Amino acid sequence: MIHKVKDLSPADRVAIEHLLGRPISDRETVTVNAFEEPTISDEGREEIALELERLFAEIDAQRPPISPEDAEEIINEAMRSSRPNFRPIR
Repeated sequence: MIHKVKDLSPADRVAIEHLLGRPISDRETVTVNAFEEPTISDEGREEIALELERLFAEIDAQRPPISPEDAEEIINEAMRSSRPNFRPIR
């Protein structure tokens, strides 16, 4: 559900500002979603993590070796393409 901030009641606005931890402007819109977290056991999480590690190891085995500097630059480039304001920590 999408709400224009300018149309919110004062009480709703205060509640949303409290949840966001910052003031909101009348030019903003707010969406509200509620969902239940999926239930998964610790063993299930461990199994998924191990499967991901196996998958990443398989992918890594197929790529040509590169220097750590080149790997970091590739990661930074990918971050900048998805987050234009990204700045790597040096």
